[in-house]
Amino acid sequence: MKIGAISPGHPLPLGATLTADGVQFCVFSRNADQITLLLFEDTVAETPSIELQLDPALHKTGDIWHIHIEGLKKEQLYLYRADGPWDPANGHRFDSACWLIDPYAKALTMDTPWNFMDKHTMPRCVVVDDEFDWQGDRRLNYPLQYSVIYETHVRGLSMSPSAKSEHKGSYKGIIDKIPYFQDLGITSLEFLPVHEFNPHELIRKHPRTGEHLVNYWGYSPTCYFSPSAWYASSGSRGEQVVEFKEMVRELHKAGIEVILDVVFNHTGEGNEDGPTFSFRGFDNSIYYILEEDKARFANYSGCGNTMNCNHPIMRSLIMDCLHYWVIEMHVDGFRFDLGSILGRDQNGELLANPPVLETIAEDPILRDTKIIAEAWDAAGAYQVGGFPGGRWAEWNDRFRDDIRKFWNGSNTTVSNLAMRLSGSSDLYMHTGRKPFHSINFITSHDGFTLKDLVSYSQKHNLDNGEENRDGSDHNCSSGYGTEGETENTRILSLRNKLARNLFTTLILSTGTPMILGGDEFGRTQKGNNNAYCQDNEISWYDWTLVQKNAHFHRFCRELIRFRRRHPAFYRPEFFVGQDINLNGLPDITWTTPDGQPVDWSSHTHTLSVRIDGSKSEIIANTDDDDFLLLFNAATKSVAFKLSPPPEGKRWYLKLHTGRSGRDAIYGQGKAEPLSDHGNYEVPARSIVLLISSPDY
Repeated sequence: MKIGAISPGHPLPLGATLTADGVQFCVFSRNADQITLLLFEDTVAETPSIELQLDPALHKTGDIWHIHIEGLKKEQLYLYRADGPWDPANGHRFDSACWLIDPYAKALTMDTPWNFMDKHTMPRCVVVDDEFDWQGDRRLNYPLQYSVIYETHVRGLSMSPSAKSEHKGSYKGIIDKIPYFQDLGITSLEFLPVHEFNPHELIRKHPRTGEHLVNYWGYSPTCYFSPSAWYASSGSRGEQVVEFKEMVRELHKAGIEVILDVVFNHTGEGNEDGPTFSFRGFDNSIYYILEEDKARFANYSGCGNTMNCNHPIMRSLIMDCLHYWVIEMHVDGFRFDLGSILGRDQNGELLANPPVLETIAEDPILRDTKIIAEAWDAAGAYQVGGFPGGRWAEWNDRFRDDIRKFWNGSNTTVSNLAMRLSGSSDLYMHTGRKPFHSINFITSHDGFTLKDLVSYSQKHNLDNGEENRDGSDHNCSSGYGTEGETENTRILSLRNKLARNLFTTLILSTGTPMILGGDEFGRTQKGNNNAYCQDNEISWYDWTLVQKNAHFHRFCRELIRFRRRHPAFYRPEFFVGQDINLNGLPDITWTTPDGQPVDWSSHTHTLSVRIDGSKSEIIANTDDDDFLLLFNAATKSVAFKLSPPPEGKRWYLKLHTGRSGRDAIYGQGKAEPLSDHGNYEVPARSIVLLISSPDY
C-alpha cells in the first residue's frame, strides 16, 4: 500500500471523508493518550499494512483526533487503536491491544463471521463515497394521520424459497416485494434494526438441531451509521450503502415510506465482561452510564450496558446519525427502541425535559420526519401517554392489551374498548397530542404473531435454548380448545373469526395502525413469542400462505383500503360526543345493543358505535359516510337495535367478521342492503360494520 502526503487535516466532520486528493479521518476521544490509525489491504490480513500514530500536538483539536492522507480512495479499509489509562474504578478501559471500529464508519466489511474473542475476525471500516443517483427522489414523509405502518424484518421477508426472490434476505429482496406492498395498501415499511450488528455474537446452540443460534433481530448495534452488510446481496465494501439507497429510492417511487427501528439505548459491547470493539475503547466513561462503582455498567436496557444518551457527546452522535440517515439515505422516520432510556441522565435518573428528546423533536432537519417512541425501558420506566419531548408518537401497548382482552373474553369493562377505538384520549389529550400520535398495534415482532395469538395460550420458546424462560408471559392469548395446530374445524373457524375481529378493530380504530408483517396472511412462529435468535423457517415469511389463506389475505387488504378511503377513521382530532357538524348528530354515539346509554363501569361484551362522517374542519375537508360498528364479544348472538340512517340514505352491510370467505367483507363500490333497519342480529364473537349511502 502506498500513501501520499500526510497532514493534520480538519477536526470535522467525524468519520472518514473523501476529499479531492485523499481521505480525512476524525475520531473523538477525550481521555486517550494516543490514537493510532490502522490501514488494511484486505479483510483477511492479520496485521495492518500501515499504522499511523497521531501526534497530539499536530493531529488533535480539543477532543478530536484528525489526519488527512493523500492518495487514499473509496473502499479503503481502516480501524483504530486507542491507548490510555486502564482504570476501571474511574471508568477508563483503554486497551491498546484492541482494534476499534470508528463510531462514525459508514460501512463495515462483515463478509466473514466475527468472533468477539479474536480481533483478527472483526470487520474493517470502509471509506464510502456518498455520491448516488437518486433520480430526483425526495422523502415522502406522509403525515401520521394518513399512515398505515407495516413492521418487518429485512432478511425474513424474502429469505424463504417461497418468496421466489432472486436476492434472498436482502435490501434488493424488499424491492422484489414492492408490487405486493402496493396491492396490500400500506403506506410505510418499518424495518427492524438495519444498523450494523454481529449476527454471530450468540454462543448458544439450537437445542434440537445443534446449530448455532444467531442474533437475528439485530437489537445489538455495532455501528450506527452503517447499514448491515448481512442484508446486502451485492457486497460489503460499501456496496451495502448503495443497495440500501436503491431500496429506498424504489420504495419511494412506489409511494412507500421507510421507517427505521433505531437502538441508541445500548450497544453490543455488553457489560464489564463483554468485548471491547468501539465505544468502550475510545472513551468508556463518556459513552456509557456507569454505576456508582464505575467499574460496573448500568443496565437499563437489559442487554448489559446503557448509552449515556444525554451527555453532549452522545447527543451529538445521535443527532449526526439521524441527520445522516435522513439527508444521505432519505429515510422517512425512526422508531426508538426502549425510548425511555433516552430520557435518563448520567446517573440513570429520568429527566423532566431530556435534552436529546427535545432536540430530536425540535430539530429543523427532522421536522417532517416521523419520530416514534417505545415509551418504556427494561428498568421500570413506563411513559406511555407522557413521553417527554413534544411531538413524539408512541407505541401504544395499552391498545394492544385492552383489545386483546376484549376479544379473548377477559373480565374487562367495555370502556377500555371505547377508549382505544376512539384514539386513546385518556393518554394523549392532556399533553396536547393528537389521536395519530398513538401507534396502535395488536402484534409486533416482540411477541406472538396474530395467527399464534389465537392459537396458543402460552409461549413455546424452547428452540431459543433458554429453557422457555425468555419472552413475555403476559400474552392475553388462547388456543380456544387446544394448543397450537389442529384439524378441528370448529376451533379453526373460531380462531379465524377472532383474527378477523382483532385485525378489524386495529384498522378501524382512530390512531395510526401498525401491522406485523405476515399477519395479513396467517404467518406463524409455532408459538415462539421471542424469535430473536431464529434465522430459519420460524422467522422467515412463508409466502405460500398468501394463497393458502387467500380469503383472510383479501379481507385484510380490503380493510386497509377501506380505511384509507374513509377519513372518518383517520380523523386528526379526538371525538367529543357532540354535534360539531351542526346536523343534529354527535360526532360519535355509544349505545348498548338495545339503544340505551352505556354503563361504562359494566363488564358487558357488547357495544354499538355510530360515527358521523359529515364534513367538518375537525374531521376532514370532504364529506364521508356515516357508520355503525356493532361489537359482540359475548359467546352468544345479540340483537342490536339500529339507529336510523341519515335522511335519504339507508344502511348497507360492508363487513361481517362472523362470515367466512369472500362474504366477510365487500370490496370497493359494493355492499349488501339491509332488509330490516330496525334490528340486526350479530353472531357471537363478531363485528358488523354498516355504512350509510343513498345507493350502493
